[in-house]
Order: sequence, then structure tokens, then C-alpha cells
Amino acid sequence: MSTASWLFDRMAQTPETTALVWHSQECTYAGLLALVDASRRELQSLGIGPGNVVCLEADYSPRAVAFFLALADCNAIVVPLTASASAHRSEVLETAEVETSLVFDDRDGLRLDRRTVQVSNPLTRSLIEARMPGLVLFSSGSTGKSKAALHNLDSLLEKFHTRRPPLVTMTFLLLDHIGGINTLLHVLSNNGTVVTVQSRDVESVCRAIQDRRVELLPTSPAFLNLLLMSDAWQRHDMSSLKRITYGTEVMPESTLQRLRRVFPNVQLQQTYGLSELGILRSRSREPESLWLKVGGEGFETKIVGGELWIRAKSAMLGYLNAPSPFDAEGWMNTQDAVEVDGEYIRILGRKTDMVNVGGQKVYPAEVESVLMQAPNITDATAYGEPNAIMGSVVAASVQLASPEDPVALRRRLREFCRERLAAFKIPVRFEVITNDPVSSRFKKTRLRRA
Repeated sequence: MSTASWLFDRMAQTPETTALVWHSQECTYAGLLALVDASRRELQSLGIGPGNVVCLEADYSPRAVAFFLALADCNAIVVPLTASASAHRSEVLETAEVETSLVFDDRDGLRLDRRTVQVSNPLTRSLIEARMPGLVLFSSGSTGKSKAALHNLDSLLEKFHTRRPPLVTMTFLLLDHIGGINTLLHVLSNNGTVVTVQSRDVESVCRAIQDRRVELLPTSPAFLNLLLMSDAWQRHDMSSLKRITYGTEVMPESTLQRLRRVFPNVQLQQTYGLSELGILRSRSREPESLWLKVGGEGFETKIVGGELWIRAKSAMLGYLNAPSPFDAEGWMNTQDAVEVDGEYIRILGRKTDMVNVGGQKVYPAEVESVLMQAPNITDATAYGEPNAIMGSVVAASVQLASPEDPVALRRRLREFCRERLAAFKIPVRFEVITNDPVSSRFKKTRLRRA
């Protein structure tokens, strides 16, 4: 019996249900399973089978999803790669020791690229010898070279045995992101419907929600702020939305409050996960609260020195290009600083984003949340800059709803912050920008750090 046989059995239970919407075309579960069968035959004819390392260069097209499932079924090792990461393609192929690339175009056509390579990484070899399916996910690399996390795909699939309500769900997070993989497997294992978008701009997302009656939108705080800044949500019927889940970065409290006012009948749920560990079950304490409980079956958590540590059954086997981050007992320091209130935690931010001002810790998310409450400010990004006396100081870039005199703006923002932040947290410099400081994965970028 194959690793994914239970998933195929479940998909077969609702043959006429729409499994996937791509380019406005619907593919039923029966149609998707037929594509999986065709993909199996094609892989066999190409000589691709157990233990082969295959790069899947695609978005959520029907054939690409079918090949993903077929590769898992035949115990291959899948390396997803999307257009947003194409600049790092060579690095991805070399690090993962990819033997074959399956490249899908915008019409779901397939091109095959072969590479002459010997798979020698000990972690990959151990998975091949165990005849288990694998998944390689690369970090965004915002703080340096991308790390390649190797997973036993069977372990990641395990949590999806538990049934959840079937929902019409948008695949906003990308296929080469742990959140995107989690979304895809969650929807298919519950006989829901995957709705894809060709572009992840606000207008396209809102139009797809309206046209396809999307019920669940998994996304990022950065995108939700862009959504609130626009008027697209007012020009489209968003009444089908039942739940918005947000993760990948810290949510500014001001953004969460505005989101609740705009979508009072939508359940807002903070999620938490890492490429190295998978996605944890989570529950927000209240709709407008940033306090959440994380864990669930297969996950253990603890707080050490104000930082969150996690041990997970679905944890990766290790990095292909970096030392293991796990201690001898299997615990991983997430590097996320947290506050604790009973069973609940509040994430302050990554240790790597923290600004050290004369020995005092400043987490950019707190500064950003305050600035985004100020009049005429639509977005804000805080970061550290070197300082000869303090070591580092806080600076911020802001976006304006309408033009404003720079001198008056700086004076006004400093006064606004003075009433809400400790003195060492107040930005010493403000820069007005017009572009959105958001990465291709819709996470806020802080390129200038101390």
C-alpha cells in the first residue's frame, strides 16, 4: 500500500465535487484522480520512480497537483519551485541534487529537464534507502543563504487523516511554502475545493472570492494590510468568507482591529508554523486578540528564556546545507520571542529582527503597530540602524494616504509615538516611501538592519 493511498480513497468518495479551479476551469475529484493515474504512467515511461529527486516547477495547476500526488505515491523526493523563487533556481537544483525538473507552463503544458547528478547527501540517501517519499522546502533566504529542509512526506501527511469541514479555499500561499503545501493537503483530504489565482494582487484575490464564493482565505498580515488599504473589498461581494487565517509573520494589533471592523462576521484565526516543523494547530483566545494557543497532536511546546521551543513528529529530517537546529532530545528553538499568559502565548517577533538599543530590546512589530494607528499612515516598517553611541537605533519607513510636509510629518509622528512607546523605541528617523515593502511571499521586508 502506498503512502498516499488513504488520501486517494478519500478523494474518490466525492467524485463529482469540484476539487480544483484553475484559470476559471473546474476539475472534479474524479478528473483529478484520472490525472494522477495519467501522471503515474508518464512518470513510469520517463523512468522516474522511488528515490528520484524531482523538482516540480509549477503553481497549483491540475497537472502539477496530480504530478505532486503521483510523485508522493511512488516514493520520490519532491522539490517544489515557483516563479517567485526563479532567481534562486540554480541554487535550489544544486543544493537538493535534483535529477529531473518537471516544468509546467501557464497552459499546464509540461517540459522535462534532465540533470546529470549523483545524489550523495546522507539525509537524502537515508530517505531513499527507507523507500519513503520526501519533500524539500527552501527558506525565503531574507537573512542570508536559503536553507533546504528535507521532510519525510509521509510524516507531514499523517495529521491530515483527521477530518475537518470541507471548505472552498484559496491557495494564496505558494506551493513551495509550508503554508501552501499545508493548504493543499488540508483541502484535498477533506474533499474541499481549491481556488487558484493567477495573480495575488488585491483586486484579483477579491474578484476570485466573489466569483468562486471562497470561504477560507489563508494569507499573511502584510497582504491583509494591503487589502484594508484598498477599496477592492468594498467593490466585490466578500460575504462568502467564513474564515481568514493569517501567519508567516507578526500581525500588527492595529491591522487586526481594523480587519475585525471590516469583516465582523468572519472568523479570524492566527496560525503558526515553520518550514522545519510543519503547521501547528492553533486557537486564538479572542477574535481581536494576538494571544493564541499552539500545539495539537504530534506537537510539544515549551518556553525557554522567553523563546518558543517546539518538538514535532512532523519535524524535518534536517537541513541539506546547514547543521541541524535540533538538540539531543529533538527540540528546536524557533527564535521567536514570546510573552506567556497561562496556556496562551503572544509572539513578539523573531530574534533576528529585534533591535538592540543600548541593551534594550525593541521588536519592530510593536513600533509598526503604533505607527499604523497614526492619521494618514497606511503602512509602516520599522528596522534597526547602526549608531555609534547606542549600538543601534530604531528607524522607520512609512506610506502615506495623502502627501504631507516632511518636517511636520516627522514632528507629528514623534509626538504620536511619545504617548504610546518608551523613549528608546521611538524611531529617530522617518522615511516616506511609495512602494509596498512586501516580498514575493507577501511578508514584510526589513532589508536595512543594524
